[in-house]
Amino acid sequence: MTKWGILGCGNIAGKFADALLAVPNAQLHAVASRSETKAREFGKKHHATKWHAGYGALAADPEVDAVYVATPHALHKAHTILCLNGGKPVLCEKPFAINRREAEEMVAVARTKKLFLMEAMWTRFLPVICKVRELLAGGIIGDVRMLTADFGFRAEVNPQARLFDPALGGGSLLDVGVYSVAMAFMIFNRGPSALASTASLGTTGVDEQAAAILRYDKGEMALLSSAIIARTANEANIFGTGGSIRIPSFWRAVTATVSAGDTREISIPFRANGYEYEAEEVMRCVAEGRLESDMMPLSESLDIMATMDAIRAQWGLVYPMEKPQGNL
Repeated sequence: MTKWGILGCGNIAGKFADALLAVPNAQLHAVASRSETKAREFGKKHHATKWHAGYGALAADPEVDAVYVATPHALHKAHTILCLNGGKPVLCEKPFAINRREAEEMVAVARTKKLFLMEAMWTRFLPVICKVRELLAGGIIGDVRMLTADFGFRAEVNPQARLFDPALGGGSLLDVGVYSVAMAFMIFNRGPSALASTASLGTTGVDEQAAAILRYDKGEMALLSSAIIARTANEANIFGTGGSIRIPSFWRAVTATVSAGDTREISIPFRANGYEYEAEEVMRCVAEGRLESDMMPLSESLDIMATMDAIRAQWGLVYPMEKPQGNL
């Protein structure tokens, strides 16, 4: 039995907690929030054994076997390192960190402590996406030449909300654009050799919508877009020399259409809500004594962060925690 701890009690934390009910030999043991009331309410709702008022208490809980970090983007580094220093394997919600420098610090601690660490890119472990990877490896659409992927939704602008607050790493790229960037890494198995990007920065200074073109060393291209003020098609299309694959709602995919000579549809529903597969990957790796996942390696998470750093640099978007603080 793996006793999980969840650090943070927001919407995604709730989805992960629900998914654990469908994972054999998994149990939600403890949850933590800054608020004792919120931790208690969340814990009772999701059948946790205990709840902590404060993140340090969960990190130090000797009964917790693994921790899912589900706090806002800007807190990922600090909370991941807190849990690693507490001796806990960590599954950290995407984006892995604010930038590559932060991500490198997290990885360095995990390697020093010899503890498992993985970015919670849950899309990578979905059955339909695993099947798509298998088909691509088998050459079903020939050589892949182009990827298009978009993820956009409509949120009302609120300067105090996480999505629009620079101090919390707000903006479309880190929140949902990361899915498209990660999909490009999965398809092309490497980072781009060049990129061009543009964004609409809103009144709070974060990217409300953005687009990027990534070019690879053999001429392949990825066309990616994200938004938090407009709903987009939310699909990925993979084009090869011998066909194509369309994945509706690719970030939570349950279907894909393969067109290669003939057309066929793949449909594999989730057992629960889709988050169960990443939890199982963590448990498998930890049981086997692995320090990272072959399907979502730390080197790839670092490169994804570096690519998003390069994209943001073209807009001039610098988050408050990235600015020099000066002498105190």
